[in-house]
Amino acid sequence: MIVRDATPGDAAGCAAIYAPHVLAGTATFETDPPTPATMAARIAAVQATGWPWLVADDGGDLLGYASAAQFRDRPAYRHTGETTIYLRYDRLRQGIGGALLAALIARCETLGARQLIAVIGDADNAGSIGLHAASGFVHAGQLRDVGYKFGRWLDVVYMQRRIGERP
Repeated sequence: MIVRDATPGDAAGCAAIYAPHVLAGTATFETDPPTPATMAARIAAVQATGWPWLVADDGGDLLGYASAAQFRDRPAYRHTGETTIYLRYDRLRQGIGGALLAALIARCETLGARQLIAVIGDADNAGSIGLHAASGFVHAGQLRDVGYKFGRWLDVVYMQRRIGERP
């Protein structure tokens, strides 16, 4: 497996990885899976701003993806990124998430980012919370009952990791 920059040809694979999370999971509050064209536009938009979108590629078979984008649009946030990571359901807990997140952190640091924020859907998402904690993220807050999906209210957990040196 290699971790590499996403290409336009990866959009369908990323959409296929994300769709089950949308349809059956609470890590995302989206309710309709994006099409490959929509995913291609998302990848292009992130990369156009200089932030990374990475994929875990096992001989042409995508296992997961991770990206970062500026946390908020205001210029003062230009050194703070919000992370996203999704893995194929059949490839969880195999080290893929750790490899993707490590590569994402390293890339963001070389780009000049100083803080990364993980916005984790569902406070019961132990897998994502554990992955981020193992990668040096710390709990930074929790918003209660801000999402409603599958007939229940869901919390959002914020985790934060400092990277690089303070400017």
